[in-house]
Amino acid sequence: MHIAGSIKRTLENYGRDEAVMTIRNLYKSFGVHRVLVDFSLRLHAGESVVVLGKSGSGKSVLIKCIIGLLKPDSGSIEVLGESIPELNDEALDAIRMKIGFLFQSNALYDSMTVRGNLEFPLRRHSITATQEEVDELVKNALEDVKLAHTIDMMPAELSGGMRKRIALARTLILKPAIILYDEPTTGLDPITSREIIDLIKEVQQKYHAASLIISHDMNCVRMVSDRVVMLIDGRNYKEGTYDELIQSNDPAIKAFFE
Repeated sequence: MHIAGSIKRTLENYGRDEAVMTIRNLYKSFGVHRVLVDFSLRLHAGESVVVLGKSGSGKSVLIKCIIGLLKPDSGSIEVLGESIPELNDEALDAIRMKIGFLFQSNALYDSMTVRGNLEFPLRRHSITATQEEVDELVKNALEDVKLAHTIDMMPAELSGGMRKRIALARTLILKPAIILYDEPTTGLDPITSREIIDLIKEVQQKYHAASLIISHDMNCVRMVSDRVVMLIDGRNYKEGTYDELIQSNDPAIKAFFE
């Protein structure tokens, strides 16, 4: 099977300590409202980084800049060797094949079955594959999230946690090198949230993809992060492991852990 796209380097070219994403001195404003202010971040191959910030702190704006939906005012975003703000639409489509994105709302198509939702990114990116190969990809992705039996169900027939799992299966079907999670546990009950957290960890261990997770769910932050970046006043205010940050005496940091 051939997956089309022009990306300078694939995940296999990166060592464990090498950055697959580098953000430097990023600024983004909307009118007089400054959202990102000299924000910098590095994400390494196989690493799981959580960006932690209050509602309205700029977390979603950051993700939109990373995938090229918003253009920063200044600064640089390099993903898998490509400068995101400088790419044309065709090049952006190519690199997005290597970036999985789990939407907060799941963004499943209500008019499509589970099978149709998972086939969509393959068709969207004009993947050259036989129907048998497509069926195998769909089957494997559903098995990864333990929902193979839902293949012919409609999204309306699924629980909130199941829809989240199907959205993750759709993200995994292109075997992304980097996965972006936007508030993956928001709106879920504690038991289902724990199941999604466990699933994120299983996916990380199986695929060794680099993960950038936007969250304010402290249980999620504690359980999935190798490193936590504190997004405060538009800046990378502080970063470290969960255990390092929870011991901080800085009032701005302590407020998240109380």
